[in-house]
Amino acid sequence: MATLYVGNFPDGLYRALGQQAKRNHRSIAAEATIILEQNVLTKSQMKSRAAFYEQLKKIRRMGPPLGPGPSVEEMLREDRGR
Repeated sequence: MATLYVGNFPDGLYRALGQQAKRNHRSIAAEATIILEQNVLTKSQMKSRAAFYEQLKKIRRMGPPLGPGPSVEEMLREDRGR
């Protein structure tokens, strides 16, 4: 596993990171790692999202489903009638 050192880190941001880490019962390094994992995409994640987006575009090109569905009121009436 690689090691990351960050120099010239703003004091206020470091304090805020430390407070967040404390609230989450983690070290500052663990908190920074989690934040980066949640916000920086790997190559495989980018590829997966691109594939999902392409699939979504295909679905959208298919157009709307077979006409409009029942209204909320119609569904409630049907459900009450059961």
